Amino acid sequence: MREWFLDHPWITYLIIFVLITYVYNKVFRARKLPLLKDLIIYLLLALGSIMLLFFQLAGLPIVPSLSIAVILMLIVRIRYFIQERQTKTRKE
Repeated sequence: MREWFLDHPWITYLIIFVLITYVYNKVFRARKLPLLKDLIIYLLLALGSIMLLFFQLAGLPIVPSLSIAVILMLIVRIRYFIQERQTKTRKE
């Protein structure tokens, strides 16, 4: 898998940017920001993704680590969804 990331750096960058954006939106975003502030945040995420791309190409497992973080976040969201449905059925 490491060789594929080395052969396709633009796709790797895009994967890193999408994963890091998802993590930001689901964990760190408290409320809707004004457009200019939102643009600055995404610009900084894009610059940070470049740095993480260099680490990924150097051999660190950035994409797998971000993927695991997103999977764990999805598991927690599914758990909350199921828990919420169970409390609604108990109240009815």
